[in-house]
Amino acid sequence: MTEIWFIRHGETDWNRQRRLQGWQDIPLNEFGRNQAGLLASRLREDARNTPIDAIYSSDLQRAHATATPVSEQLDLRVRIEPGIRERGFGVLEGLDLDRIDVLAPEAAAAWRSRDPLRPLDGGETLGQFQSRVIATVDDVASRHIGERILMFTHGGVLDIIWRHASGVPLNAPRDAALLNVSIN
Repeated sequence: MTEIWFIRHGETDWNRQRRLQGWQDIPLNEFGRNQAGLLASRLREDARNTPIDAIYSSDLQRAHATATPVSEQLDLRVRIEPGIRERGFGVLEGLDLDRIDVLAPEAAAAWRSRDPLRPLDGGETLGQFQSRVIATVDDVASRHIGERILMFTHGGVLDIIWRHASGVPLNAPRDAALLNVSIN
């Protein structure tokens, strides 16, 4: 069996502004870079008793920039894995969560419905997103049997993994906090 630690990226300005990021390649802000450094120090200490065998990151810079200080501390290279990038939110990307119902009402209704088959204009359905994430994680896990790996990714990916592991349907409301640099 493979042990995978899923880690959400550090804070971005868009996180702070409550804007949907999706596939937009938003960098970490100063606080997020500090979070990544603190995480690297903690994982360096943890790795003394709990060795890490590999590090994977989404191809979006906010995840990769969170993984890089950890990789430097653990002397492991970061392997880029596009399959663990955030969900493509299409026309909702960049919009303030408090205003999406006004700015893109149809897409906002599709997003809020959590219907796995309901498309987002220019984005992925929840079902497509789930299929991509689970297939990628299964593939990576199969390459690391008996090892412990880190995956630096996004809140939506963590939600998909949590639902898959817990048997929670995609259309059920989310009731778990997905904090920046949280280890899951």
